[in-house]
Amino acid sequence: MKKSMEKGFITPHPVFIIATYDENGVPNAMNAAWAGQIAPTMISISLGGHRSTENIKKTKALTVSFATREYVEACDYVGIVSQNKVPDKLEKCGFTVTKSEKVNAPIIDQLPVAIECKVVDIQEEYGESRIVAEIVGMKADESVLTDGAVDLDKLHPIMFDTVAKCYREIGANIGGAWAAGKKFE
Repeated sequence: MKKSMEKGFITPHPVFIIATYDENGVPNAMNAAWAGQIAPTMISISLGGHRSTENIKKTKALTVSFATREYVEACDYVGIVSQNKVPDKLEKCGFTVTKSEKVNAPIIDQLPVAIECKVVDIQEEYGESRIVAEIVGMKADESVLTDGAVDLDKLHPIMFDTVAKCYREIGANIGGAWAAGKKFE
C-alpha cells in the first residue's frame, strides 16, 4: 500500500561542474545538479546567486563537465566553497583549466568530458536564474571512449541523491532503450 506524503522529489540528478570565466579571464567552477538536456542540442541549468551565474550573464558562455567517481571530493569542494571567499579554490582542489576553442569558458582538464555551451536565454524566476544554452561542442578524453562514443562504464559519472543527500555512481546497463519493451509486442 502506498503512503501519502507532503512533498515529492525527483532523484537522482546528474552532477555537473559548471566552468566560467569572469570579465578578467579568471576561471571559476561550481557544482550544479539542477540541470538537464531539454532538446538534442540544448541544456537548462537552474542556478542561484553565485559568481558563476554572474560570469555566465556577462560572457554568455560556460562549459559543463560530468563529475566523476575519481574526482568526487574536488567536485563537491567547488560546490561548497565560493570563489568570493576562496579565490584559488580550483588550485586548492587540484583542478587546472584549458580555454575552450568554441566558447569563452574554461574546460577542467581533470574531468574527462566537457560540453561547450553558448547561452541563448536567461530566465529569472523563483529567485533562480534558469540558463538555457546551446551545446556547440564537446571534448572527451580518449580514455572514456568506446567506438568513438562516451562510455559511461569508463567515465564513472556520479549522480546527486536528493533524499539521502549523497553522491551515487551510475549503475550497470539493465536493458536497451526502445528495445526492452518489445517483448510486449
